Amino acid sequence: MAISAIALAVLPPLVVITLSQRAIFEFAPDTALPDRKIAALLSGEHLTPPPPLPPAVFATTEVEMLRPSLGSASREWNLLDDQFRQRLLTVFALLAEQHGYQAVLLEGYRNPERQAELLLRGPAVTQAGPNMSYHQHGLAADVAFLRDGRLVISERDPWAMRGYELYGALAEATGLTWGGRWKMMDLGHVELRRREALPDGRS
Repeated sequence: MAISAIALAVLPPLVVITLSQRAIFEFAPDTALPDRKIAALLSGEHLTPPPPLPPAVFATTEVEMLRPSLGSASREWNLLDDQFRQRLLTVFALLAEQHGYQAVLLEGYRNPERQAELLLRGPAVTQAGPNMSYHQHGLAADVAFLRDGRLVISERDPWAMRGYELYGALAEATGLTWGGRWKMMDLGHVELRRREALPDGRS
């Protein structure tokens, strides 16, 4: 009886401690696709990027206020990793087909010089230095939405906020990491994490 009582008192805390110390595998393998329908889409046709938008779309007053450095950002889809590009294009397609949102690539690949420039703008822009971001490997993108021909970035806009929620859910269903889950939220950001590309896991 005494032994049983001791076991009942000691075992539950030991189980809790053991589980709490278990390492979380932060980098999902490239083939991890939680949603079967999305997996079928990704294994099907090779999606092609949308045609580029006029530069004036990225030069409005709102864009300049919220993303002052966007003018020199790269929106070249061919500079993105192929697997990442296909997952992101799948998200774009589903957002349009299922919810009527036209997603727009604000920035994809980012060279180390641009990353250093953004770092100087402060932690509100980025906390990652050169070669410490998935952008440098073509494995990250920043996205917003087009409404009535105008780019909508503001998180204060209820329509845009709903779009970011849908975008985040679809991105995660394709195996991407969404910045909307972070302590310092980045609602438009997604990345395909690979340990060999960025061993320390910073974005």
